[in-house]
Amino acid sequence: MLICAALLAGAAQAAPGPAPREAAGHPDLTGVWTNASITRLTRPRGVTPLVVSDAEAEAIAKANPLVAEADAEARPSGPAERPPAAGDPGGYNAFWLDPGKTLATVEGQRRTSWIVDPPDGQLPLSANGRKLIAASRAAHEPDAPSGPEALMPWDRCLIGSRGSGGPGMLNNIYNSNYQIVQTPGAVAIDVEMIHDVRIIPVFATRAAAQAAHAPAALHPWLGDSTGWWDGKSLVVETVHVNPEQGRSGPIFLSDQARVTERFTRVSDRQILYQFTVEDPAYYTRPWRAEMVLSAGPERLYEYACHEGNYALPDILAGARAAERKR
Repeated sequence: MLICAALLAGAAQAAPGPAPREAAGHPDLTGVWTNASITRLTRPRGVTPLVVSDAEAEAIAKANPLVAEADAEARPSGPAERPPAAGDPGGYNAFWLDPGKTLATVEGQRRTSWIVDPPDGQLPLSANGRKLIAASRAAHEPDAPSGPEALMPWDRCLIGSRGSGGPGMLNNIYNSNYQIVQTPGAVAIDVEMIHDVRIIPVFATRAAAQAAHAPAALHPWLGDSTGWWDGKSLVVETVHVNPEQGRSGPIFLSDQARVTERFTRVSDRQILYQFTVEDPAYYTRPWRAEMVLSAGPERLYEYACHEGNYALPDILAGARAAERKR
């Protein structure tokens, strides 16, 4: 009887509660949230459905290289294992990676991509969009950079990697956490990766929010965001993303781009996060994605990317040394 009572109590605690509201009556988005998952923006090659069964989701997770690496490194090492060959420094080991181990569950469905439209789960790239991606890969040479500008913005600790900071905000191989602080006139989103902060002023109407965008000549990192409430959802519109960020991806954006995000707190433990990208320069049509932000760790700690980081000078020094040997 005691065991049954304990199990029932645990089940009661696990049930999600209602979405809390702040003093003005709007849903309260305040908290620490995570989007860690092996689900990514686009559908994996060979996977066609957006929604899969639990068994299919488990099979996809087992085939994921990051999950396999974490499982392999969790096992005790054997006497036959050897360190990397001389001259090979290796990369991140599984201790530092935290991508999640399962596909995300969105509205009760196991999802294989964040993109829900187009139905194939791929970016609807235009010819210019495909050229941009090819040019970006050619310009940012990770193995032999000609200078600091040849490295991605996140290699230079300017913004979070893999689209962590948005718009829209994508999960990473670690540090997929966000802290949201909400006040009557603004919402701040602290992005754990690189420790970016998006400060979004919130207005009474959509028209007022759109009128408050800064001049088009200004191109801040993570863009120029303003917001307004639409019923239970906070809507955030972002324009004027920094060109270097827009060229680097993984969400490629031109100076014509508009990203509209919706934050809907569906319970005390979850936010439904949706975003739509409109950019006629790089895409043949608007496209839409959705994910969940789940209650995460109790607090975030500073990600000090610059302090004591010798990566950039060491990468450049290594490239120059390799050139001298040619």
